[in-house]
Amino acid sequence: MIWKPNVTVAAIVERGGKFLLVEEETADGVMFNQPAGHLEKGETLLQAVQRETWEETAHRFEPAALLGVYHWQHPKKDITYLRFAFIGAVSGHDPAQPLDNGILRAVWMTPDEIRATADRHRSPQVLTCIEHHLAGRRFPLSALTHL
Repeated sequence: MIWKPNVTVAAIVERGGKFLLVEEETADGVMFNQPAGHLEKGETLLQAVQRETWEETAHRFEPAALLGVYHWQHPKKDITYLRFAFIGAVSGHDPAQPLDNGILRAVWMTPDEIRATADRHRSPQVLTCIEHHLAGRRFPLSALTHL
């Protein structure tokens, strides 16, 4: 049997010292996450992160750098995630755009607010990505090759 991880993308957006997160309903209750989701068949990683950010926040996302690639095994489920996190900026917010099913709201939070809600993060990847961004980690988008 061939095992495959779940490939996901996430948008890391900082504006005015605050980060864009979503508050969403999950099987474990209401949690915080970056705008994130699964790579769909036929799309590139960049297209996926732009689509997911739009669907979950009604903001247009423009990736500027790769923050990193994160490998995480869910401790309670037989699921492994391979997350590609992108740093970028948002524009073109459309408040009339309905958000994805399960997304309660998009919210801007300071790093301290994010740290204080760690028990309500969808995964440890949420805070790890924030800390890596604050530490200045970034890789050029040219590190990715879509063939």
